[in-house]
Amino acid sequence: MNPTRTDAYLRRLGAERPARATTEALRDLHLRHLRAVPFENLSIHLGEPVVLGEEALLDKVVARRRGGFCYELNGAFGLLLTSLGYEVRLLAGRVHGDEGLGIPYDHLALRVRTVDGDDLIADVGFGTHSHGPLAFGERGDQADPGGTFRVGEADDGDLDVLRNGKPQYRLEQRPRTLPDFRAGAWWHSTSPESHFTRSLVCSRITEDGGRITLSGRTLTTTDAAGRKEARELGTDEEVLAVYRDGFGIALSAVPTVRDFGRGGQFG
Repeated sequence: MNPTRTDAYLRRLGAERPARATTEALRDLHLRHLRAVPFENLSIHLGEPVVLGEEALLDKVVARRRGGFCYELNGAFGLLLTSLGYEVRLLAGRVHGDEGLGIPYDHLALRVRTVDGDDLIADVGFGTHSHGPLAFGERGDQADPGGTFRVGEADDGDLDVLRNGKPQYRLEQRPRTLPDFRAGAWWHSTSPESHFTRSLVCSRITEDGGRITLSGRTLTTTDAAGRKEARELGTDEEVLAVYRDGFGIALSAVPTVRDFGRGGQFG
């Protein structure tokens, strides 16, 4: 990632280039990313390939000013942080769900070391989650505007990340590379068993600490105190205006959920 690309990425976030790879700078970049780059799965339903390569990630997030899901958002953010002098490792996670843990390589998060000596979990790709990075080695509660978080020991040396007492995902500690996550990204992009193929979502944190989310035609706004207001958008023009004005995404037509079926290659 060359300096020109780094500067373009920072402009996307509305951030200045930090003089050093400090913890304070990481916290600022983390929050700016959550505000500027939406968590979204539109590519799956627009028929766009999800490509986990440096050029493709930077083109989508920086040049095309789109968002993505965990592999894309944390993959791109990891490239930015590395270019700024942070020590970054990619960690594989499995999301806790109603039926237990998800597939291997279900989630991608970042382990980041700063020049201050801090060891942190950075995650700008899990939807509703912490606004700032979490201390990797801390085992007590960690207060954050997004909730109360805890990193706890799990089986086989893994770590569970909890939000408000509920397990969110389980992280391996072994570092991975971006190509390791291709199978998980492909599964989530094509399997009828994946929740990403079953619905549309576009969401980001707002400047006041709330959240704006568009799920299909349902627009939900949440304020910093957690109060929600939801309404159905009636016309295509209204939906496209929210994508444009609320998320900075210019679309020519309203995306709709594709039919991936349940009797195909995944059964």
